[in-house]
Amino acid sequence: MGKAIIKLVSTNPKDADAIAKLIKSIAASLNLKSAGPIPFPTRRISQTTRKCPATRGSHTFEKWELRVHKRLVEIEGSEQALRQVMRIPVPDTVQIEISLA
Repeated sequence: MGKAIIKLVSTNPKDADAIAKLIKSIAASLNLKSAGPIPFPTRRISQTTRKCPATRGSHTFEKWELRVHKRLVEIEGSEQALRQVMRIPVPDTVQIEISLA
């Protein structure tokens, strides 16, 4: 097998880093080469809304921001390693995408 490229996308950077550490420890326990976690730039999604949408009152605004953190981990594509990666309990804030190269 070739390489397994694992992309982690999360709104909580601590959760993404914890999953990346688990993946690195799996690769180390099986003596596989690994690279990462490589952090990508944080994507900031911001939205400004009026507190009171009616025409009366002061014009006050609220600012909302969502930050999306991405990490990339590469490991050798061992079938045993990929099975162990699939068994990792993943929190709801983290999305995992695995691709084989």
